[in-house]
Amino acid sequence: MFIRWLTSILLNALILIVVAGFFDSFYLSGVGAAIVASMILSVLNVFVKPFLILLTLPITVFTLGTFLFVINAVTLMIAQAIMGDAFNIDGFGTALLASIFISFLNLLIQLVFMNRFKD
Repeated sequence: MFIRWLTSILLNALILIVVAGFFDSFYLSGVGAAIVASMILSVLNVFVKPFLILLTLPITVFTLGTFLFVINAVTLMIAQAIMGDAFNIDGFGTALLASIFISFLNLLIQLVFMNRFKD
């Protein structure tokens, strides 16, 4: 279980680095910052995200789940607030675009690994 969590942290750190390469207004100071940001995001996804989903359940259902991108953007903004200068996102719009991009990359990685290990 620990290896799976560690792999997830490292993959998410890699995804954050890729996202930082695509958006000028999404800044990470280095690989270490990406790993720390990934760890913070994993903790936020366990403790804060379920509360936010429950709190915004009516709008999430009404938007057929697309409001989850907004919740992911909020968790990104919380993570960057915790990290300070090592992780910086210039505005909520960038966080929203980054959350969509991160979700898409996570989906691609899961599809590749699921198909590879299914056989």
